[in-house]
Amino acid sequence: MAKRKYSRREFVKKNTLAGLGAAVSMGMAPGILANCASDSTVPAILGGRPVRTEGWPSWPIWNPETDEELVLKSLRSGVWSRADIVTEFEEKWAETVGAKRCLATVNGTNALIASLVQLDIGGGDEVIVPPYTFIATVQAVLMAGAMPVFVDTDPETFQIDVHKIEAKITPRTKAILPVHILGLPADMIKIMEIAKKHNLVVVEDACQAWLAEINNKKMGTFGDAGCFSFQNSKNLAIGEGGAIVSDNDEFMDRCFSYHNYGNPYGAIVGEVGAGTVILGTKLRTTEYRAAIGLHQLARLEEETTKRNENAAYLKSKIRDIPGILPYKLYKNVNRAAFHLFPFRYKQELFQGLSRGDFFKALSAEGIPATGGYRPLNKMPYLSYALMTKNFQKMYPPEMLDYRRYMEQNQCPVNDRLCDEAVWIFHSILLGEKSDMDDIANAIEKIHKNAGRIKNSV
Repeated sequence: MAKRKYSRREFVKKNTLAGLGAAVSMGMAPGILANCASDSTVPAILGGRPVRTEGWPSWPIWNPETDEELVLKSLRSGVWSRADIVTEFEEKWAETVGAKRCLATVNGTNALIASLVQLDIGGGDEVIVPPYTFIATVQAVLMAGAMPVFVDTDPETFQIDVHKIEAKITPRTKAILPVHILGLPADMIKIMEIAKKHNLVVVEDACQAWLAEINNKKMGTFGDAGCFSFQNSKNLAIGEGGAIVSDNDEFMDRCFSYHNYGNPYGAIVGEVGAGTVILGTKLRTTEYRAAIGLHQLARLEEETTKRNENAAYLKSKIRDIPGILPYKLYKNVNRAAFHLFPFRYKQELFQGLSRGDFFKALSAEGIPATGGYRPLNKMPYLSYALMTKNFQKMYPPEMLDYRRYMEQNQCPVNDRLCDEAVWIFHSILLGEKSDMDDIANAIEKIHKNAGRIKNSV
């Protein structure tokens, strides 16, 4: 019979157990076992004691005593489509972010689409976008019929690199769609300067940036429109939901009409009795969603403050660990949303321990984390879009050449960022400072033992 080949890890485990068995027979095992089990300096992935064995704050938060009355009232009323509660939520969200108007929609993706369409962005146009974002950002551009043009990422802030935007502007460029990704504000001061210089529309994807601020002005209120998401994972969680905000009454009337099949609304009246006046779709939200949102909104200010405090504290604890590069905020950012707490991981300063094995070691210590986005400018949906009938009719052949398109939309800095990024979910930042200490201690522990971990996993 052929002998089984053991991996190094299996060999170590097998012989360690054999050694402990021998120790038991000699009456030595209790001390040895106690030392192994209680040694907090040994990485948990190698059999040591985890830094953390407790759970983390759950998400979303729901308090039956305070949160259910309005929801149940809306359900029992039988008025489930948009009515007074939706209007109340819109008014309170507009007031909260400092915008004149708000329109609630079924989700943030359709808020983006509606905004682009009603700002006359469509076939034949180009829209500047970042590659480090959720797929919805770019899908919204494509669904409007426009062509996304990718601008590389500033790795320190995780945001679009404003210094590379103007090089990508062409006569077809009609809009910039900055994304305040992870809840960290993009450099809106510079972006608005570029937009004004080139007469471009700005739609802010603030779908992860509730209450984030630059110079005490909230994200979503710098551009021509700001779009938010209230999906279940978001800091203001409704399940599914979104919103558009703007100070432009005519634009908001068009958005309202568009989200209600194109029926007359406000300044969009058309000929009396003529019926539907513009092209539209159905994006109306529901009363019970808005009821959930009102209760979540009541907690958002306090939760945002705590996330910021804990993020700053955690950053101070890990920024001096070699190989850990926490996010940076632009100097005029006075508040972030921290939908995620990001940092970059440099494996060469962790003795070559891969990011994947770093995640395994973190998990063993009781710390959940993820690697986040992959490069959006390299995914097959773009090839599909260029081959669709609409794009074939709207764009000249040279713009539909996928190989050429890919060459013109390379983002090498973003590629590296996608391989280095580490995310910690926002609900963890609702814990206490001792919880942040656990995260920092786990990372420090892994750093000190990176070589051992690399050779054992």
